[in-house]
Amino acid sequence: MEISNLKDEKIVSIINQKNFKKIIVFAGKQSFYKSGANKILKLFKENKNVRLVFKNKNIPESKELKKLHITFSKFKPDLVIAIGGGTVLDYSKILNILDDIENLENRIIMQKILPKKKNFFLLALPTTAGSGAEVTSNAVIYVNKVKYSIEGEKLIPDQFILISEFVIKNPKKIKSSSGFDAISQAIESVLSLKSSEKSVNFALASLELSLGNYLKYLDKPTEQNSSLMLLASNLSGKAISISKTIAPHAVSYPFTSYFNVSHGHAVSLTLNDFLKFNYFNQKISQSSFNLNERYKLLFKKFKVNNINELDLYLKSIKKKANLEDNLNNLGINLNKNIEKILDGLNEQRLKNNPIKINKKDIKEILLKKV
Repeated sequence: MEISNLKDEKIVSIINQKNFKKIIVFAGKQSFYKSGANKILKLFKENKNVRLVFKNKNIPESKELKKLHITFSKFKPDLVIAIGGGTVLDYSKILNILDDIENLENRIIMQKILPKKKNFFLLALPTTAGSGAEVTSNAVIYVNKVKYSIEGEKLIPDQFILISEFVIKNPKKIKSSSGFDAISQAIESVLSLKSSEKSVNFALASLELSLGNYLKYLDKPTEQNSSLMLLASNLSGKAISISKTIAPHAVSYPFTSYFNVSHGHAVSLTLNDFLKFNYFNQKISQSSFNLNERYKLLFKKFKVNNINELDLYLKSIKKKANLEDNLNNLGINLNKNIEKILDGLNEQRLKNNPIKINKKDIKEILLKKV
C-alpha cells in the first residue's frame, strides 16, 4: 500500500480517463480548501465537465442525502471523487448504490436498501486518518438522530488513494478524534464475534502503526507520521469491514447526534469501560474463539501485562490527546438524557459484542462516568 501526492501520475491518469466525461468532486467545503485538496481541480483536462458539490452536515443525515441524490441524479456523473472524512465518504458510497429516494427513511430503518448496482465510478481520497471508510463495505446514515448502517460489497469504493498532505494540515482536534477512532476500531475488531484470523491480523497491524505514531501525529505532524496514521486507519477499516465494531461504537452514536461529540471522541468515552466489562465477564462469553487469548494479543501489542495496565495506558493516551472522559465536563446531563441515549444505541453493533450486554448494564456503566 503506497502513499501518494497530488502530483502522482496515477491520480492524473484516473481522473482523466476518456470514459469519465462528467465528474463530481464531492467534499466538505472547509476541509477541501484547508487541506489543499482544491489543487485537484487544476489536474483535469479542459474537455472534462467537472462540478464541485459540498455537503453541509457534520454527520450523514437522510434529509441531506435526499438533496444530494437529486443533485447527483440530475448531473449523472461518470466519476465521483469523494474527498473528505467519514461523512463525505459515507454519503458517496450510499449515493453510488441508491436507485431512488421514495420512502427513503423507512427503507433505511427497515434495512431495505440493498446494493444492486453502482451509479458511477467512485474514487475515495480520505482527508482524515481515522475511519478507513475508503475500504469498508458499510456506510452510516442517521434518521432523526438515530444511526443506521447500510451494508454490502458494492458500497466499497472502486479505488482509493491515500494522500498524506490532506491529513497533515488537519486541526489537532480532528486528528485527535479521528486517530483514536482508528485505534478503537482495531481494538474492537480483535474482540468482535464476527472477527476472523484475517481481520485480527489487519487490526494488529493497524495498532502497530497507530500506537507508535498517534501522539507524534498530534503534537509534531510530519509527512511520515501522517502517512503511517493513514495506513493505520486504512488497516483498521479493512479489519472492521470483516468483523464490524462492538459496544463502544454501539453506544457512541447518540453522543454524536444529540450532543455533537465528534465520532472518535464519542467512541473513546466508553472504550475502557467495555474493555473491562468484557474482560471480567469472560465466563459468559458468546465467542467461538478464546476471548482471553484475544486479550493477550492486545496486551502484547500495547506492551502491558493485564487489563488494569491497558486501562491506564488508554486513559493516558486520551488525556494527552485532550479527549475528555467525564460527561459532566462535556456539558452532558446524564440523569436528564440517559433514556434518550439508551434509545439511540445501535443494536447491530451491540450484537457483535463478545459478552451479551443489555441496557441495564450500559446504564450502570454510563452512570459511573459523571
